[in-house]
Amino acid sequence: VNSSSSLIENLVPGAQYKVVVYLRKGPLVGPPSDPVTFSIVPTGIKDLTLFPLGPTAVVLSWNRPFLGVFRKYVVEMFYFNPSTMTSEWTTYYEIAATVSLTASVRIANLLPAWYYNFRVTMVSWGDPELSCCDGSTISFITAPVAPEITSIEYYNHLLYVTWTYGGDGTDLSHSRMLHWMVIAEGKKKIKKSVTRNVMTAVLSLPPGDIYNLSVTACTERGSNTSLPQLVKLEPAPPKSLFAVNKTQTSVTLLWVEEGVADFFEVYCQQAGSGQGTKVQEPVTVSSHVVTISSLTPATSYNCSVTTFSHNSPSIPTFIAVSTMVTEMNPNVVVISVLAILSILLIGLLLVTLVVLRRKHLQMARECGAGTFVNFASLERDGKLPYNWRRSVFAFLTLLPSCLWTDYLLAFYINPWSKNGLKKRKLTNPVQLDDFDGYIKDMAKDSDYKFSLQFEELKLIGLDIPHFAADLPMNRCKNRYTNILPYDFSRVRLVSMNEEEGSDYINANYIPGYNSPQEYIATQGPLPETRNDFWKMVLQQKSQIIVMLTQCNEKRRVKCDHYWPFTEDPVAYGDITVEMLSEDEHTDWVYRNFRIGYADEVQDVMHFNYTAWPDHGVPTTNAAESILQFVQMVRQKSAKSKGPMVIHCSAGVGRTGTFIALDRLLQHIRDHEFVDILGLVSDMRSYRMSMVQTEEQYIFIHQCVQLMWQKKKQQFCISDVIYENVSKS
Repeated sequence: VNSSSSLIENLVPGAQYKVVVYLRKGPLVGPPSDPVTFSIVPTGIKDLTLFPLGPTAVVLSWNRPFLGVFRKYVVEMFYFNPSTMTSEWTTYYEIAATVSLTASVRIANLLPAWYYNFRVTMVSWGDPELSCCDGSTISFITAPVAPEITSIEYYNHLLYVTWTYGGDGTDLSHSRMLHWMVIAEGKKKIKKSVTRNVMTAVLSLPPGDIYNLSVTACTERGSNTSLPQLVKLEPAPPKSLFAVNKTQTSVTLLWVEEGVADFFEVYCQQAGSGQGTKVQEPVTVSSHVVTISSLTPATSYNCSVTTFSHNSPSIPTFIAVSTMVTEMNPNVVVISVLAILSILLIGLLLVTLVVLRRKHLQMARECGAGTFVNFASLERDGKLPYNWRRSVFAFLTLLPSCLWTDYLLAFYINPWSKNGLKKRKLTNPVQLDDFDGYIKDMAKDSDYKFSLQFEELKLIGLDIPHFAADLPMNRCKNRYTNILPYDFSRVRLVSMNEEEGSDYINANYIPGYNSPQEYIATQGPLPETRNDFWKMVLQQKSQIIVMLTQCNEKRRVKCDHYWPFTEDPVAYGDITVEMLSEDEHTDWVYRNFRIGYADEVQDVMHFNYTAWPDHGVPTTNAAESILQFVQMVRQKSAKSKGPMVIHCSAGVGRTGTFIALDRLLQHIRDHEFVDILGLVSDMRSYRMSMVQTEEQYIFIHQCVQLMWQKKKQQFCISDVIYENVSKS
């Protein structure tokens, strides 16, 4: 070359070269320069492919270019190491160069359900070594291992399932586990999604079926299922067994099926004998009715109905019935009855005349005339408070021979109630700037002042009538005998039949921040009232249901499972309900329903808060969790045309607390004072016992304190932004 530099081309990638320079002039050649050694960067691999081998191993495979020289392959992986709590590239394996154009490596001991990045680089000969290329990477999430079911219990139609996953040191907090899917497959397939940090589930399963139970661990890239467990649930006995028709020689029985049944066996035995009449053919499941004939007239029988499912019998349900008496000739019956009545009437008249005669003579001897006056005084130190009342009973008893009736006269000193519906409202407004000090003062001496306020609240609504709830046909529709809806504010159902009580449901309208009928507070539906519950939702055009209880708490039934178990539509009376989706979170479950009646269709959002104990308040991150839930429901409420339906078990404690928090969230947004005493007093004037316990009443104050703190923080942020904008 004629210059001091030269471009050397067509070198082999990855090869090592030594360059020597000579000075030549004409035929003369000078001594060589010191040699310079260098290497060419390898081209890098291509077609990197990954093949999974279960939850803990993969195989990486790749090709190399035809042209090139290199020393080795370096296999690296990037992942979060739970031992060191760090994420970094680490070398897993080095493979010496071969003449083969393909290579592969098996990587083992990986963490299940974990995110990994793998890369393979080619390293050249020489010092320093050169490598290429970092772009040859592939990412992958390993499959989870299979869970192991450890415990299965069935109680009150609920299956309690517990499982384990991996070893004791398994880290779920950093894994790519999404959720668990618990599946019970029998005649119906029941599925439930459970968040990854919970390893227990409760499934509502109808009795009488055999289920294949499994738990599946789910990730973005795959899943793994436990060994299935066979669960056989004993059939439930029929309930509500009635004798609907009786003749001289036959009895018709009717009952309600509970769970899954293949057939029923009906058995009747004459009372006091060892012989019975058995129905030879099983009664089909769809019938629930059977007529037992060839019986003896005017005879008592003990009958039983047993459910059979998968060849297993249930405990029988018993009923005592009697056949009718053989009919007599109507003319003979009429004549006999008239003769007996005539004899009885004549005898009664004679006895009455004798008695009246004797009493008249005795009255003439004993009765006199006179006036008796007596005064009863009521005393109390100091002025009477507005909520003080006492009863004074005055009565007059005459001599038994003169008059057989007593008179009871009573009056009340009740200055705070002028009529049954308009009560004196309690009130205690507090400026939010003073709220922290106010709570400290109220909490002194073991919440003494809170207790005084709550005692005052117990007097609200004592004289408001609830006659509809006390009617005999409505008593069975009340979950609790001491929680009844006031007549003036109760929700009335529209019914085609005009029977007394057909419009009744244990529910009241409650005013809100935006509307005088913003909420419906109601009890958790009973099996007998769930049809009425859905009728109320449809008629009121309610598109939001807030459920603040679980169906079973501490092994006690708190609310009926009034929605479908699966995605299949279920008819509740004339209304069809279909579950469109179910999304489970740590403290609540969000469901979407579609309800229909004739040509009318309505979508309903169902918010179920599951972390709130009965008669208590949420415990873990209590205020933060429930306020987040209340805000979420409030954001969705803009889409609702009708009132929000709120229920817990009784429909007063947790229900009243939720409504109070929802109203206060809106109130604090626009005002800088609160009147919690007045708010609860107002709610109790529409439904009894709203905010049922003192603990719930105090919890509302704690939540308001948190609301105000968050609002002040927003003020501070706004002030800083304004100040910065002003300076700029």
